[in-house]
Amino acid sequence: MSWAIRTVILLGLLTGLLMAIGGIIGGQVGMLIALIIAGIMNFMSYWFSDKIVLSMYGAREIPYEEAPWLHDMVAELAQRANMPKPRIYLVPMEQPNAFATGRGPGHAAVAVTRGILEILDPEELKGVLAHELAHIKNRDVLVATIAATIAGAIGFLANMAQWALFFGGLNNNNNNEEGEGGGIAETIGAVLMIFIVPIIATIIQLAISRSREYLADETGAKICGCPVALARALKKIEEYAMQVPANVNPGTAHLFIENPLKGGGLLELLSTHPSTEKRIQRLCELARKMGQDCLL
Repeated sequence: MSWAIRTVILLGLLTGLLMAIGGIIGGQVGMLIALIIAGIMNFMSYWFSDKIVLSMYGAREIPYEEAPWLHDMVAELAQRANMPKPRIYLVPMEQPNAFATGRGPGHAAVAVTRGILEILDPEELKGVLAHELAHIKNRDVLVATIAATIAGAIGFLANMAQWALFFGGLNNNNNNEEGEGGGIAETIGAVLMIFIVPIIATIIQLAISRSREYLADETGAKICGCPVALARALKKIEEYAMQVPANVNPGTAHLFIENPLKGGGLLELLSTHPSTEKRIQRLCELARKMGQDCLL
């Protein structure tokens, strides 16, 4: 199954959860309100996310004169990917990492940390940059925004349902027909939905994030032409991320090529990134298909 199809299925599951919890509180009005509020919040985030994130990490744009080799490298990769060259920023962070932001290929930026420029060789850095260009090319910011909008609406509805439950205002239209036993069963089911559905929605949202990382690995490896270089880079970045702490807002951790909060001990199910081991394994499989040896 392709990553694009998997993303569509996961977004469909999120939409189904939204419909289900909307029915609990009595119909579509609350669901529509939640969607509108979440949509406005994420619309603002989608349009201004690049400025917000870059400012958050004190990133500055790198002029061509300062690093012509880096600009030339990004320009070459962008040409291979058939997309405009994004702006390039430097993040004053010792932990080696990188991220892409912006709402689309014509309005995008790639940010690299000071640490990543120090530890990666040119081929490995090229693999990382290609991965970030892949995120832009695949419009992952848009996908993440849609997922966040639906998940946010589900969370809003769950809060509404909790208040409705407290004041006895849940949709119990069938209670008179089913009797007291049916009403109790329906209420128990509603309580379970209220507390479990937001958790499931979060897990699905994170699964979408992980699937887009796999897709960016695959697309980026094809752009740079060397899956092994990207695999080596991921291995190095993970090793340093475990040793060099980073002051990162957890809400932006999904943007980075490698989870900058590696020391957190999060379960993979609740992580924004797939395990590095699995990513490297998939890249090695792709390298073999391309007739390359996977020597890390």
